[in-house]
Amino acid sequence: MFSKVLGVIDKVLAFIEDWTLFIATFAALLALFVNVVLRYGFNYSLAWSEELVREVIILTTFIGCSAAIKARSMIKIDALVQLAPGLKTPLAIFSHLVTLFFAGMMVYYGWKMAALQVMTHQKTIILEIPLVYLYAILPIMGVMMFIRTIQVMYQDFLE
Repeated sequence: MFSKVLGVIDKVLAFIEDWTLFIATFAALLALFVNVVLRYGFNYSLAWSEELVREVIILTTFIGCSAAIKARSMIKIDALVQLAPGLKTPLAIFSHLVTLFFAGMMVYYGWKMAALQVMTHQKTIILEIPLVYLYAILPIMGVMMFIRTIQVMYQDFLE
């Protein structure tokens, strides 16, 4: 039962991650390409394209964290595991617990930051995107990272 639930959640999160990364990166590349053509071809520059690219980098970084947990691509130092192979399981559990703690912090402090942006009504300078949308990425990605870590821990437990 738990495996089926994790499988459905995995498909939903993979869909969200893949398409969000694709669309955001494509939009940033298109805006950057148009800006380069205009800058060097017509001596005109779009100020908003650089801000869009900056916001896309923020978005893709956090979504990439969730995708990296699923792909087991997080940065790890495994020298201790190579020296003492018996410590592989305890260190993996410790690593997962630290990731869960970090994801929890992202949810808690991301929520606080987003709530602060709701109160202050701040917007980006050029595109005038409400900053609450950008800060809302933090708790959402914290939840996604938490779920992905639970999935990886469950897979490790089955092995």
